Amino acid sequence: MQRCCPPATVDPADRSEDAALFKALGDPHRLTMLATLARADDEVCVCDFTSALPLNQPTVSHHLKILRDAGLVTWQRRGTWVYYRLAVDAQARIARALDSLIPEKVHA
Repeated sequence: MQRCCPPATVDPADRSEDAALFKALGDPHRLTMLATLARADDEVCVCDFTSALPLNQPTVSHHLKILRDAGLVTWQRRGTWVYYRLAVDAQARIARALDSLIPEKVHA
């Protein structure tokens, strides 16, 4: 194949972990839940999300499970209710993934 320019160096890194993280972030309701947890002074009950979002309880639980599986939130069951917090390292993990994909270029 004839080239129009010198070949680019394609990043060889395995992006599977980053892709899983961004997939978990790839829904507006999950982003709302994550933003709510990031701004909360304390844990947030699943019932708060169910009453505030246009989703039924099973769908809210499904979205929270995706965030749990991605390691972005932690949870604790108390009786019939489940309470969520932002994982301690969630912000750092997201920042690392972004920086790994789009690092700041050093200009000389």
